[in-house]
Amino acid sequence: MAHYALLDENNVVVETITGNSEDDPRLPEEFSSWEEFYKEQNNAHDCKRYSYNTYGGDKHYLDGTPFRGIAAGVGYTYHPDIDKFKPNKPLEQPDAVWDEEQWIWA
Repeated sequence: MAHYALLDENNVVVETITGNSEDDPRLPEEFSSWEEFYKEQNNAHDCKRYSYNTYGGDKHYLDGTPFRGIAAGVGYTYHPDIDKFKPNKPLEQPDAVWDEEQWIWA
């Protein structure tokens, strides 16, 4: 099982889905990856796999390999230049500042 974020043309997450792991051999031969498969199946601008257990930019709850900064959520933005997801600034915290080390708004 793997998790995927469906993105719009601005790299904003519009939906998250659970799907096949990247090593699942049932990938139809016309696709190069499950990301490509889910992108087409869901008519998304793009699709990025993410780790449900990644947090804090470079930490993993299960001592695994962190992947793409944090678990994606609807409304988060994917930043291709750093290959990570970032949440929006909380509306209830207008003075919040982005903390690069903890990968949160503080």
